This record gives sequence, C-alpha cells and structure tokens, in this order.
Amino acid sequence: MSTPARRKILQYCNLGRLRYDKALEIQEQQVQTQLQALDSRKSDGDSHPSPDVLFLVEHEPVYTAGLRKNEFTEVDEGFLRTKGADFHRTNRGGLITFHGPGQLVAYPILNLQRYKPSVRWYVCQLEEVLIKTCQELGVESSRTENTGIWVEGSRKVAAIGLNCRKYITSHGVALNCDTDLTWFGHIVPCGLQGLGVTSLTKERGKHTPINSVVPVFLDKFAEVFNVELEELPFNEPGALNDKVAMKAIIH
Repeated sequence: MSTPARRKILQYCNLGRLRYDKALEIQEQQVQTQLQALDSRKSDGDSHPSPDVLFLVEHEPVYTAGLRKNEFTEVDEGFLRTKGADFHRTNRGGLITFHGPGQLVAYPILNLQRYKPSVRWYVCQLEEVLIKTCQELGVESSRTENTGIWVEGSRKVAAIGLNCRKYITSHGVALNCDTDLTWFGHIVPCGLQGLGVTSLTKERGKHTPINSVVPVFLDKFAEVFNVELEELPFNEPGALNDKVAMKAIIH
C-alpha cells in the first residue's frame, strides 16, 4: 500500500494590528523573495523551496483604491482623510474599499505554479475559504455575479482584491468580523451601487472578534488549499522578526 503524499507546508504569520503601508512593504518584500526564487530555479533547477507565506493582519483605518486609480481625485482622497482614515492607491484589482479594526485581512503570497497556475482557480479557492469560514460560524454566504462573498446576495461580508505577477500572488481577502460598518458609508464599496455591507457580528447578532475567527479561517484555508500550516512568529512592528524569521521563510 502506497503512503499518502505529505501535504505542502505553508507558513503563516499573524502581523497583528498594523498600518497598511507597513503591511504593504512586508508583502512587497515577500513578492520580491518569490521572484528571486523563480530566477534561482531557472539557473540551478528546483533546489530552492518556494517561500510561500500567508500573512494575517488587522489594519488601522484606511481606504484603498485599486487599479482604476482615475476613479478617485485628490479632492476625494482629501475628503476621506478628514474622516480619520489613511488613503492608499494600490496595484490590486478592484475599486475602493475600507480596511480597519475588527476586519480580518489575509495576504497569501503564493507561487501558483505549486498549486494550479490559474488566477480563476485561485479566486475560487479564496471564495471557498471565506464561505466555509462563515458557515462554520453560523453565517450562510455565497458567491454572486459580483466579486466578494455575500449574505443573501445583497450584503457583502468579505472582499477580494488581488495582484498576480508571474503567478506570484499578493493582496488578498478582507472579512468583516466586528468591523464598524459606518466607515463604508463614506464610499461606494467596490463601486457597487445599491448593495450593502455587513459583518459576522451583525449577522450573528453577537460580538465576533477577529481572534475568534482566525483559527476557523486558518483551518478552512488549510483544508481548501490542502496544506499544513506552520506558524511563523512576528515580534517587531513593521518587520518580520529580522533575519531569523526571514531565514525561516526563505529556507
């Protein structure tokens, strides 16, 4: 009888509460590490393991705009900043959204060549993780013709916005756990008029903090992507535990 193949190891790192620009810097550093790993494999074969890592984070209040940057003027940006949030233009897909306290954000930096080289497949996998997470917590959600995960087809509980370079992924998903939904009232989330935004707390009728959602999310991520998760510590705001942690990721 053959021995079942061991599942891939995926390291994850909980960055805690972090400003968006700091998390973006960490993401970009990891993307560059992935791209360098690709070049290494081209030169000396597949002797270097792909440094895949899943980052979890809770952001300080921030509005982020996707690739269609012309949708938002400096006046729009200034208005949103007066509300007490930061503002960033990014290279992810999608339009404007909000990230902030009470929202679980996940940034998988993966080489899809190790899974399936298909962005469409990847989006479907992320959707499945979110749907299963919500379901485990007693909230029924689903896909619709609009991006993201929806409750009863009209209330968005999770957003998806991605970037993919040479099948290296960045950015990711945002799940409203106990988010203050009034922040979304200053924008048209993801450019979708007439549709609402919700949270797990609102749908469940009881306080649902991020720390109660993280274990469920990680379990569903491991299940859907068929990986074994190993925690990578993060001890220093804005940086990955210096050289020790980066060595753990790379090797």
